[in-house]
Amino acid sequence: MMSTPESRLAELNIELPVAAAPVANYLPVVRTGNLLVVSGQLPLVDGKLLITGKLGAEVSNQAGTACARACFINILAQLNTALGGDLSRVRRVVRLGGFMACTPDFTDHAAVMNGASDLAAAVFAGEVGQHARSTVGVPSLPLNAPVEVEAMFEVA
Repeated sequence: MMSTPESRLAELNIELPVAAAPVANYLPVVRTGNLLVVSGQLPLVDGKLLITGKLGAEVSNQAGTACARACFINILAQLNTALGGDLSRVRRVVRLGGFMACTPDFTDHAAVMNGASDLAAAVFAGEVGQHARSTVGVPSLPLNAPVEVEAMFEVA
């Protein structure tokens, strides 16, 4: 039997949460042609931020990596809803964008963002999970979150 994104999530013991409703004037997912763009997701677990604060200060790189991973799980929840529960329709993880609330001297953005990228590669095996990426340090994020991640997918 061929491995699917859903079976890989099960192997990783990840159960997708209910997709979060938008908290302002935007859509959580927009489709244009064969692209799905998922709005930035925060590291919410059971409706609460995993941790608050800034990388390079009170938030460790390890905690930041866990936040990036949690953001990608929330991206998957949005994607799953948009695709009617069929993540196998994903043809490519096109791009991830990471925002890190951090001190001015913080430089480990790439390592922290691997929390999202590594999970994308694990869920969408092979070339499908390989993606372009950017990470940007910012002075603050909504709700004092340390990380926010957005995504773009090619879908069938």
